Amino acid sequence: MRTFPGAMSDERRQAVLHRHATTVRGEGSRTLVFAHGFGCEQSVWRHVAPAFESGYRVVMFDLAGAGRSQLSAYGARHASLDGYVDDLLELCAALNLSGCTFVGHSVAAMMGLLAGIAAPQVFARQIWIAPSPCFADHPPDYRGGFSREQLEGLLALIERNHLAWPGFLAPTVMQNGDRPELADELRGNFCQLRPEVAREFARIVFLGDHRAFLHLLEQTTLVLQCSADPLAPASVGDFLESTLRRGRQVRLAATGHCPHLSHPEEVVRAIAAELDRCPVAECA
Repeated sequence: MRTFPGAMSDERRQAVLHRHATTVRGEGSRTLVFAHGFGCEQSVWRHVAPAFESGYRVVMFDLAGAGRSQLSAYGARHASLDGYVDDLLELCAALNLSGCTFVGHSVAAMMGLLAGIAAPQVFARQIWIAPSPCFADHPPDYRGGFSREQLEGLLALIERNHLAWPGFLAPTVMQNGDRPELADELRGNFCQLRPEVAREFARIVFLGDHRAFLHLLEQTTLVLQCSADPLAPASVGDFLESTLRRGRQVRLAATGHCPHLSHPEEVVRAIAAELDRCPVAECA
């Protein structure tokens, strides 16, 4: 059973924060924790997070193996999502967080799910952007968007050609072809991943299945579903809304899988509306 880390020495606390290149900005007693998805880093929140710094303490960090995280932060335990969940809980413990709001993109939403179940006192509310509990189709009851064969083909490409897969996947994920600079940024992020990290994390992301855990989450959860997401079709948002105990879906006009980059103003409005609609007692 996963447990929330206990009290930390100042030395350990600083080591944890440094390990993930943690950034803390803003003012206020309430805290928002932003977690990025596969192949990205905390800079993807640069158009969204600043909008909340006047009223919230905003926390951003790099997942192990990504961005400016320490090279030594990535290890054997990251062969499953549990390693990333443990990192998230340890980071929250280092910041003495409780009752805060978690904002996770794509696979990071599933990290929030597992962390929220294991330590329900940490997050009072969760906001998931373009989440998917399972990318694979499981007919006739669940449509994740891809057959097992399609996912295995993508993983084979990532496995055999570290130079080619970013150029293939980035424009597919980002969409918004009239703004090629968006796909270029995502491609650049993908290219920065070490090959072994890309291979292992991609397998965790695309072959993961967390549907069985959804009903265990107690926190209010907002699902921000894009109107046309090539990775998470509308059926996924509907499934999450119907399965989560306290889930609610908002369909964005944004297209693609990364609306915080392609349509940040709409994402800011949706998050702000949720914070206003459902205030919670938060402390940090």
